[in-house]
Amino acid sequence: MTTEPTDLRYPERATIRDVAERAGVSIGTASKALNDNGRLKRETRDKVIAAAQELGFRPNAMAQSLHRSKSMTVGILSTDSFGRFSFPIVEALEERLAEHGIAVFMCNATDDPAREKQHLDQLLGKRIDGLVVTARRSDMRPAIAVPGKSMPVIYVFSQTDDPDALCLVPDDFGGAVLGVEHLIASGRKRIAHLTGPDTFEAVTLRNRGYRAALGKAGLPEIAGYVRYGKWSEASGRDAVDALFDGKSEVPDALFCGNDQIARGATDALRERGLRVPQDVAVVGFDNWDVMALAARPPLTSVDLNLRALGRAAGERLIAMIAGERFKGVERLPCSLVVRQSSDPTQT
Repeated sequence: MTTEPTDLRYPERATIRDVAERAGVSIGTASKALNDNGRLKRETRDKVIAAAQELGFRPNAMAQSLHRSKSMTVGILSTDSFGRFSFPIVEALEERLAEHGIAVFMCNATDDPAREKQHLDQLLGKRIDGLVVTARRSDMRPAIAVPGKSMPVIYVFSQTDDPDALCLVPDDFGGAVLGVEHLIASGRKRIAHLTGPDTFEAVTLRNRGYRAALGKAGLPEIAGYVRYGKWSEASGRDAVDALFDGKSEVPDALFCGNDQIARGATDALRERGLRVPQDVAVVGFDNWDVMALAARPPLTSVDLNLRALGRAAGERLIAMIAGERFKGVERLPCSLVVRQSSDPTQT
């Protein structure tokens, strides 16, 4: 007796992306065909329906509700002109929304309120079904003024003081605890914290996480071991100079507020003839590949999991468009990527 081979390319529960791939059409076209809207050739519509039947695709109630009197578009309003933080978020967000046939309009306001209002008016004119607001820092910003407050708005890597708003941000405190506990587990006892300007919420939370991890391990907070500065390599080098010049007791580990500071610090340590990590271990924050992998040695770093933020934003927005409501600040967990700057056994 023979059986038909299992098609391993598709999960047990097929998605609209799978249907589009099988039919050889875009996700938007597949969505129109399955929901019997839009102007499509009968041949195309039949091909999509046949693919859905082959895969056993069944749209759920939420997906069906999305297509009732909706434009199937959302807007993204960003102030991150460099894209360092927003691009991974937006990429994952778009992937999640595309599974429901939702297209994205993205606008960059570059911290210009007038430009932001202009972009918002244009997005509202397109009758978008929802809006995502993102930035290059997760600090507070004024709430977006949406007429009637009926349209879902989500702040991602951004926050507002509107108690009814939903804000998704990384858990900076938890990420700092991860980084410092890793250094403590490797036997380090004199851990300094090199970080950015104290006006950033992320700096405050990461400093609290640093102190909490030291306290849990019974290690002292040594005077002068917290160095505030800029988000730059130069700041990392300056902090090393302040910590090591003429000091009888120096740190055996550096927990840095971002990867640029960490890279500058490792350069300064190497110039002093100190080995990283044998003499001084270094942990960064952000896990920015451009910095972390190019450093000598490559940096252990706390990952903000920006793509996970984007996926979570997509899931929440889909649910909100379908009628669900969420509010409050959700802090999503970070993770630690271990490399040679804290563990010489890594390759």
